[in-house]
Amino acid sequence: MSTTENAVNPAVETIATVSAVGPVGTVAQAAVAAGYSAEVAQGLQVDIERIIARYPAGKERSALIPMLHLIQSVDGYVSPAGIALCAARLGLERAEVSAVATFYSQFRRHPVGTYHVGVCTNALCAVMGGDEIWKAVTEHTGLGAEETSEDGTISLERVECNAACDYAPVVMVNWEFFDNQTPDSAVAMIKALERGEDVAPTRGPETVPTFRENERLLAGFEDGRTDEGRGPGEPTLRGLRIAREQGWTAPKEETK
Repeated sequence: MSTTENAVNPAVETIATVSAVGPVGTVAQAAVAAGYSAEVAQGLQVDIERIIARYPAGKERSALIPMLHLIQSVDGYVSPAGIALCAARLGLERAEVSAVATFYSQFRRHPVGTYHVGVCTNALCAVMGGDEIWKAVTEHTGLGAEETSEDGTISLERVECNAACDYAPVVMVNWEFFDNQTPDSAVAMIKALERGEDVAPTRGPETVPTFRENERLLAGFEDGRTDEGRGPGEPTLRGLRIAREQGWTAPKEETK
């Protein structure tokens, strides 16, 4: 569903009026009216209830973030219909849901590519070559920040920090790490994705999941790939090794 289709669809208003404590099936029916297929609407309803069940009674609002990831796993972004559905089920205003969706950078307000490429250009990655990597990938794809290729394969993001400074410069694809990158290696990786080839991240699963697959994982649904690939490497573990060699330990909590 496109942003335009959802924006003009009056059924989105229907979802927003459904009571959060009303019949479960009513929300699914409204989702169908908004443009979801019956099968997708039913699946969304089942998954949303599974997410909400993780939280204590009266704390259902805490389910909003994983619910938004679930919406992205279906729509490829936080769609207007998805916002209305979350608001209806949790008894929130759509503005409240939108406030959360616009606060966290992992939530996208426009459709992204099957492979969402994030290039870190924060201080350390920048001085290690992140700016050159960004220039190379934008020239190759013809895309700018927050833009998606016409065929929907690749989208680009200029990331503030990938939280992997020990492997700078770092590129992420659907939140999977590609460490110690160069302009040539980053472009080669994107070319492989454009050809439809499987690409292996430096750490994590053996092949990069699609954006929607990883969004379902972030919604809290296991994909069975936890033990695939490599875990932390030497740069990450070096501090721990030195601490053990030197006999360093964390300060003990004072007891009163």
